Amino acid sequence: MGKEIERKFLVKGEFRHLAVREIKVIQTYLSIDDEKIIRLRIADDKAFLTVKGRAQENSITRSEWDIPIPVSYADEMMKLCLPGKIVKTRYLVPNGMHIVEVDVFHDKNEGLIIAEIELQSENEEFEKPSWLGEEVTGRPEYYNANLIK
Repeated sequence: MGKEIERKFLVKGEFRHLAVREIKVIQTYLSIDDEKIIRLRIADDKAFLTVKGRAQENSITRSEWDIPIPVSYADEMMKLCLPGKIVKTRYLVPNGMHIVEVDVFHDKNEGLIIAEIELQSENEEFEKPSWLGEEVTGRPEYYNANLIK
C-alpha cells in the first residue's frame, strides 16, 4: 500500500527561476467523499488514476495509489467525472534532498499558488525555502478536491 506524507504551504516569493521542470496538469475527480477521493490527472503526456484515503486522525499520512493509464483512457474517463476541473502548472523545485512541487492554478483558481513537499515520515526535518509562506497542511480549503467545487 502506498503512503503520502506531505506538507502544504502558500507561496510568498518568486521560485520559478529555481525550477528544473514545468508540467501542465489537468485533473478532475470520479469520486469525492469523506473517506476517499478518486482522481484522474493528465500531466503533460502521461495520465494517472489515483485513489487517496482519508488522513489518519491527528496525522498528515494517508493511503495513496497512483496508477498509470493511457492518456486516451483518461480523455474518455474525463467525460464520466464530477463537474469541474483543475488546471494548473506544476513547477519542480529542488530543495536539499527534496523536490518542492509548486502548483500555479489557472481558470477559476487563478492567483492561487500552493507548494507541497513530500516527506518520508511526519517528523522528517527539511529546510523551508524563504519563498514559502504560511503552512496550510490540513486546511480543507487548500486541497484540490475542494478547489474543484
